Amino acid sequence: MNRLKMVGRRRMVPAALATVVFLIPVYWMLITSLKQREDVFSRPPSLIPLPPTLDSYIAAFADASLTRALLNTLIIAVGTTIITLVVALPASYGLARLNIPFLPAILMLFLVVQMVPSVNLALPLFALFSSAGLVNTFAGLIIANASLAIPLAITIMRPYFLAVPNDVIEAAKTDGCNNFTAFLRIALPVSSPGIVTVGVITFLGAWGEFVFGLALATREDLQPVTVVIAGLTNEFGIRWNDLMAASTIIALPVIIAFIFLQRYIVAGLTEGATKS
Repeated sequence: MNRLKMVGRRRMVPAALATVVFLIPVYWMLITSLKQREDVFSRPPSLIPLPPTLDSYIAAFADASLTRALLNTLIIAVGTTIITLVVALPASYGLARLNIPFLPAILMLFLVVQMVPSVNLALPLFALFSSAGLVNTFAGLIIANASLAIPLAITIMRPYFLAVPNDVIEAAKTDGCNNFTAFLRIALPVSSPGIVTVGVITFLGAWGEFVFGLALATREDLQPVTVVIAGLTNEFGIRWNDLMAASTIIALPVIIAFIFLQRYIVAGLTEGATKS
């Protein structure tokens, strides 16, 4: 037991160092957003903003384009999450419970789709959406984000539905359930950790998406916040205070979601990966 504790402590040291390294950019983003404009390029750089100021945050919330972009991003992220769950949950249940021809090839296709960068899909989607009238619409942005999120969601959820005992499903059918009601009343509650995992990953992926927002939303009133932030860098210079304040505001949902849902995310990914 003592040897295991020593091994655990030794592993904590590199883990703590890695955590510190990854948190340095986050800390620098935060303190830069709190600095006076003239202190951003001070030499040597100050590690603590003295005195701190909220001027950049006040300017960010006073900027109508940024607040509108935050609302656009929220609409896109929530819509993408809903569409992904509605499509991926029954699809993954069907792939887990039905005898489908060429199932290994279908699952391999889902894995391949996840390896395709979104930048490679932006131009084909723009051509398709232009003919369908989906460019410069929330529907187009939601569908584009969901097209990448659904294969990952199916890959995560299928092992959960495979782990639901057949006897439980058959007992539910004996009590009057059909395939769909057994899916709703039995499979979904049992697989709730995976559903939370998929929902959080999908929401955060859509929240930070940039390529589709840039390619499919040419109107400024529909652009997500990632595209609007890119506009803070121009040929006249970079507004570092405002850029870091806006970046902090965008990062808050990600940080909050991870803090409160990390055990569900980790459990969902690990349990889904080990079930067969």
